[in-house]
Amino acid sequence: MKEFSFKINGTEYKTAVTEKEGGITEVTVNGKTYNVEMEHPQHHHVAAAPKAAPATAAPKAASAAPAAGGMQVKSPLPGSIIKVLVSEGQAVKKGDILLTLESMKMENTVAAECDGTVKQIAVTAGQNVMQDDLLVVLG
Repeated sequence: MKEFSFKINGTEYKTAVTEKEGGITEVTVNGKTYNVEMEHPQHHHVAAAPKAAPATAAPKAASAAPAAGGMQVKSPLPGSIIKVLVSEGQAVKKGDILLTLESMKMENTVAAECDGTVKQIAVTAGQNVMQDDLLVVLG
């Protein structure tokens, strides 16, 4: 299960996504659960969802396994970097917001999944990124 939180027009949504078999994914939005048919399950794109709830969610952060240089924070989805909120050498705590990313007209925050120091910032405001592009390295 993956958990996400995001805001749409100032309203906060807490979501959880659990992959099922046969292209069906269970999506829970603010406590209400929906079964969603996935167009391409390996890419996590929602093909259909109830109109009463957002069809997609933005992850707090998506990270790869720690690399030799530290924890790589990668883009959870394609979009455009709105703001980089940290600087190289800055100490961060788990949950601190590193940057904001706009995707599908939604602002998504990317947070640190562990305590550390920002070793590298691989993006700048205004830059477009693809899913799994390197954003930040924490050490």
